[in-house]
Amino acid sequence: MKNSESQLVLVSIDKLQSLLNPVINRLVVIEENLKKKSITQKSDYYRNKDLKSRFGLSANTIIKYRETGVIPYTIIGEVYLYPISQLEEILKENSNLDLFFKKAS
Repeated sequence: MKNSESQLVLVSIDKLQSLLNPVINRLVVIEENLKKKSITQKSDYYRNKDLKSRFGLSANTIIKYRETGVIPYTIIGEVYLYPISQLEEILKENSNLDLFFKKAS
């Protein structure tokens, strides 16, 4: 085995800053674009993928809830949309937190 020696290279602060500034500027632009995108894409509806990721529902459960009227929905073409405000209301109505706190006191 050969010993390879590493060389320590000292870079001035000015040189380091000149190398990092373009990267930092690009990151700022990316961050601004992501903020704009998240603001413009804010929706009043969940989609199937949102119900799956947010609530852990399977595709079959979502279909069953739609067909049995458990969750309200709107359909546009083949896209199912679920009104967030109505789903939040259903969650509040079905919440048992009040019972939990009454039992604890």
